[in-house]
Amino acid sequence: MAKYLVIVESPAKVKTIKKFLGSNYDVEASNGHVRDFPKSQFGIDVEHDFEPKYITIRGKGELLAKLRKAAKKADKIYLATDPDREGEAISWHLMQTLKEDPEKMHRITFNEITKTAVKSSIKQARDINMDLVDAQQARRMLDRMVGYTISPLLWVKVKRGLSAGRVQSAALRIICDREEEINSFIPEEYWSLEGSFKVEGEKKPLTAKLYGTDKKLLISNKAQMDEILEKLSGAEYEIEEVKKGERIKNPPLPFTTSTLQQEAAKTLNFSTQKTMRLAQQLYEGIDIKGNGTVGVITYLRTDSTRISDEADAAAREYIREQYGEAYVSKSEKTVKKDTKIQDAHEAIRPTDMNRTPALLKESLSRDQFRLYQLIWRRFAASRMSAARYETTSVKIQAGEFVFTVAASKVVFDGFMSVYTQEEDTKKDNVLSQSLDKGMKLSLLELKPEQHFTQPPAHYTEASLVKALEEKGIGRPSTYAPTITTIISRRYVAKEQKNLYVTELGEVVNNIMKSAFPSIVDVNFTAMMEGLLDCVEAGTVQWKTVVRNFYPDLKRDVDAAEKELEKVDIQDEVTDVICESCGRNMVIKYGPHGRFLACPGFPECRNTKPYYEKIGVACPKCGRDVVLKKTQKGRKYYGCENNPECDFMSWQKPSSKKCPVCGSYMVEKGNKLACSQTACGYVEQKPKEDE
Repeated sequence: MAKYLVIVESPAKVKTIKKFLGSNYDVEASNGHVRDFPKSQFGIDVEHDFEPKYITIRGKGELLAKLRKAAKKADKIYLATDPDREGEAISWHLMQTLKEDPEKMHRITFNEITKTAVKSSIKQARDINMDLVDAQQARRMLDRMVGYTISPLLWVKVKRGLSAGRVQSAALRIICDREEEINSFIPEEYWSLEGSFKVEGEKKPLTAKLYGTDKKLLISNKAQMDEILEKLSGAEYEIEEVKKGERIKNPPLPFTTSTLQQEAAKTLNFSTQKTMRLAQQLYEGIDIKGNGTVGVITYLRTDSTRISDEADAAAREYIREQYGEAYVSKSEKTVKKDTKIQDAHEAIRPTDMNRTPALLKESLSRDQFRLYQLIWRRFAASRMSAARYETTSVKIQAGEFVFTVAASKVVFDGFMSVYTQEEDTKKDNVLSQSLDKGMKLSLLELKPEQHFTQPPAHYTEASLVKALEEKGIGRPSTYAPTITTIISRRYVAKEQKNLYVTELGEVVNNIMKSAFPSIVDVNFTAMMEGLLDCVEAGTVQWKTVVRNFYPDLKRDVDAAEKELEKVDIQDEVTDVICESCGRNMVIKYGPHGRFLACPGFPECRNTKPYYEKIGVACPKCGRDVVLKKTQKGRKYYGCENNPECDFMSWQKPSSKKCPVCGSYMVEKGNKLACSQTACGYVEQKPKEDE
């Protein structure tokens, strides 16, 4: 009987796919890439038309020997790495290293890890798509060129351990530009006027805002406001117009990588990295009671909102049965894109609509469940009818001025019966039914209010992903690693969701802007992404992209080596005194994070751990509570006065005391709970703490 070998990327998929395919199939994992550029060398032969030098990744020799042994025994080999450029490149590298007859090697892809998808992919086996491979090779080479020529320059001119990257440097530039906008922002004064009116026969007053005269009025200062109030004194207030209408709110599109990362950050407070990790687990397979291991969502790296005909029909049937015909969308909403959609993937959706979040709750961890629920609801909503609102707008004439008020109420909830976003949950204004044209109103109060314009908001991970996507920088697979890199390099600090540029980030960005303007130029980076898409489409040769890019980069690097001055980054001085020599210790960065060191090095070599204060007093002794780590790296909270004080908590303590028993409270998600389990007191966490 014929024997077949299937090679996937992740070991997590092996058991699931083996179960789907049966005993004739041997399933092995490559554990990601098997070949790459050498770490110790540039790895690109510039003299010989930019030929890449690939070597087996250290530690993968034994794995490759095992794969070669399995490949020799197989009649056919199916390369089933992920369905994107990178997956295609991994399959190509496997083909090169297995050294088997190309005739017996086939490429298969599936967008979801289900029995149907995996089995049908075997029937549609194909050759390696070299356009996809070349697009990935070109990306790796461009990134390598930037990283391996500019990073050493930063080590010499700034400090060791820094890095530059084609996408990360453009992302850092975006954050720095926003920081500059915020710092240079000058608030402008403006005023608003709200009127409160008595409606005959109604208990509740009617509140309306001053609109202006025949056009909208901008009130810039108190003098203008006083002039308006003067004109309004003694004015008669009469309803000039009551307009009824209908507003439609269309359902959202299903998730792409970018929109999933944004929504999970906003609603679940997940970092982009956490969202991708959990989505990967849901895609690779969850052990469901009674079903074994099965992938519950489709492939997670996509910028397409397309849905297969089968999935679309199944979703509509489910909605018809559960909600009724009125809730089924009559048309499919699509999105127009200027750029080519990568890899013709589907949007992220559940692999089976009937696998509701409630059914899977016991098989998923809390965070897996929350993310799956978000994906399931969003997909269900995308196949449902629009919500309909009844709108009422009222104009109130007061001399030469007009006050306006608008209200709406839901008359058909449509998709909102399963999925609502933040703006949908806001309370709608409700107007009395007794308002008619010509009705006289009695003024109860005029409330003038001073305001100031606000600076642009700091980027969050969600808004940065949105900006990267809109500007065409990076692709679905690069958003999370790019953000993780700039945070781990300490170019950017993350505090309560917001991203702030550090001093180090500013220095690196300024060097990149002055010495390598094209690398950090947003339009140039987007243009390079467009060229890589053209390589994938087969309209541009990958070597052409590399040949045109490198000479300009080399020229800039050579010039920067001569012209750039060395930058001295000052260490942050603390109030901790060195017990060896009496100097104030400074915060340094090591391979394992921050630590305290004496500035008198090398005469004084005293160092000690640096513990981050969380702004809460120790419940036992009143000193500061600090964030610590166990030897294995698990976070916990302890007293800075340890070992004299033995306070310790796995959950983040709050400064609030339990109103029932007086013990300290701890943060648990968006709740505060008493640390004494027996007490059981729980309350909602204040909004600003979340």
